Amino acid sequence: MGNQSDTGRNIQKNTIFNFIKTGSSILYPLIVFPYTSRVLGAAGLGKVNFGNSIINYFSMMATLGVTAYAVRECSRARRDKEQLGKVASQIFSINLCTTVIAYLALAVCLTVSSSLEGYTTLIWVQSISILFTTLGADWLNTAMEDFRYITIRTCLFQVLALTMLFLCVKQPEDYLLYAVTGVISSSGANLMNIFYRRRYCRVGFTFRMNWRRHLPPIMLLFAMMLSQTILNSLDTTMLGLLQGDYQVGLYGAAWKINNIVSQVVASIAWVVMPGLSEQFAKKDYDQVNRLLRGAALFTAVLGVPCVVGLVSIPGEILFVAGGEEYLAAANILRLLTISMAMSFVTGIYGNMILLPSGREGQFMVACIAASVVNALTNYWLIPILGGEGAALATVVSTVVILVITTWRIEKEIRFQNLRAMLGAPLAGGAGIFLWCMACKLLTGNLWLRTGLAVAGSGLIYLAALALMKHEFYIEQIRPVLGKIMARAGWDR
Repeated sequence: MGNQSDTGRNIQKNTIFNFIKTGSSILYPLIVFPYTSRVLGAAGLGKVNFGNSIINYFSMMATLGVTAYAVRECSRARRDKEQLGKVASQIFSINLCTTVIAYLALAVCLTVSSSLEGYTTLIWVQSISILFTTLGADWLNTAMEDFRYITIRTCLFQVLALTMLFLCVKQPEDYLLYAVTGVISSSGANLMNIFYRRRYCRVGFTFRMNWRRHLPPIMLLFAMMLSQTILNSLDTTMLGLLQGDYQVGLYGAAWKINNIVSQVVASIAWVVMPGLSEQFAKKDYDQVNRLLRGAALFTAVLGVPCVVGLVSIPGEILFVAGGEEYLAAANILRLLTISMAMSFVTGIYGNMILLPSGREGQFMVACIAASVVNALTNYWLIPILGGEGAALATVVSTVVILVITTWRIEKEIRFQNLRAMLGAPLAGGAGIFLWCMACKLLTGNLWLRTGLAVAGSGLIYLAALALMKHEFYIEQIRPVLGKIMARAGWDR
């Protein structure tokens, strides 16, 4: 009993830290995007987004399937410091070897490809993130559930990157400096891990990498990550090649907003994954189901209002975030949001059930099938519909993942009381939709309309959770509101 309560407190604490970290990662682009979209314009932003889409392929080659595999294996060995150091060093050494191969492949690609000729310097700058990620081995901190350190470190480097951005990026020609700040914000903090991780174990290069043990599951995860990278980057890459920087800029604006929301909701996965890996290894399905239900509850409560809001007022959100130039991306954002809603479900089944339980093969099949469908639909739709075609291809490929990941999940996995879990969020979501439609009729001013829609939606959703006595409201929100009211003297 004590163990369960301690586990619950740890998960709650880690969720808070991870939520703060995710909030910081959201606040950063919310500050950066309106500034850079106006300074660089759609074309300049498109250059950086296109460069990132290329780097994603080589980053994937460098990491293989190391991150998810390392979190799982180090979580299982974390009670034994010597064994943890041995496993971590073996995985780290494999990762160093694959990083060298990735950089060699990148050099060849930039040398022989005429299509990338104008992006060479930009891509080399962005590639620094690959090296920082490998050296940092942040998967060890995740496996040890040290979300406090991860949060503080991430926030500090984002403040540093933000300061550099406002000091250095002043005109469209400064897109290279913007790329540098992106590297610092996303992976610069990983360099601190080299010194910090000594508190857990000694991690260094070893020639005894135990390839036989680690390589097969890593390669399996690599195939999965490859297909996921294709899903995440192919639309941007093909848009750049077939339509140009402007369409990439529009699509990138919608994708960035969508990704911000997705990160918040999906952040729970990295909190519960170490615990799920441990419980799946023990075959303790009662504890597994308890962890999964908590994650699903978090996903439903945060995901529903975000999805409804983005579908209801996409143009208004893009206008506030980037300016009038990005109003043309409204339908792209709406389509990507539909895909995101389905990805919340696939995230639970894939990242929280299949990977921790060691059934990455099924997830790999889903991702490979979806990437093939994505490539074909992109090739067909982008020349006709541009960015909207790329977004529609993403929707189709997400449907493929949804069908395959939810197929034949073990009978021991149960999500109890789904009606109680989803009833209040869906009712609140309906209220948000009606309020957003009313705001469109109330005023034509996009700034005022967005402000009214967001503020009113928050109040409507909170009221729905409270009136229907949703468990998340009772256990998480009401205690916080009570403390706030007590400090303000409103409870007297």
